[in-house]
Amino acid sequence: MDLSDGTVLLDRPRVGDIGTIVAHCQDPAIAEWVTIPVPYGRSDAEFYLSEIVGKGWAGRSPVWAVRRAGGGPMLGSIGLHDKGEGAAEIGFWLAAGERGGGLMSRAVALVCDFGFADEGFGLARIGWLAYAGNRASAAVVRRNGFRFEGTQRLGAVQRGVRRDCWLAGRLATDPPGPADGWPEET
Repeated sequence: MDLSDGTVLLDRPRVGDIGTIVAHCQDPAIAEWVTIPVPYGRSDAEFYLSEIVGKGWAGRSPVWAVRRAGGGPMLGSIGLHDKGEGAAEIGFWLAAGERGGGLMSRAVALVCDFGFADEGFGLARIGWLAYAGNRASAAVVRRNGFRFEGTQRLGAVQRGVRRDCWLAGRLATDPPGPADGWPEET
């Protein structure tokens, strides 16, 4: 299902996006915060399309390409990972030249609206987990009503190294606007 607010378009990534995905995933900032193979090559993008995107859409873990409304190249990716029993976890990345312009905040709003809607997944909760220090990701979810829930010490593994994680969540009953109560370091 495509989602759009007139500025951003979310649609399913396709084979024609492989070169763009590979190019974006060369960015050290994406590799620092997203669990992707390093170095990232064409076979990794093919795996992403077939195993992550394809199987995600077949289940309840959709992944969308982030584009400007009207189409164009893939600028990023956003997805919901099914956590069962009315919950999902949101994850995303955006190309270097597109950061700071509000596209990802708009994309997160669209995905949350879809996730919580009865016509979408009817979720009760959408969680967010990021490696501690990922302030840009924290700013996006904070703008979209996610409440900070804590730091999970050594809570995730990235390329064989345990890292602390920040956790936040938004409930279907939470307002969508900016959330208070986030620690200064986030």
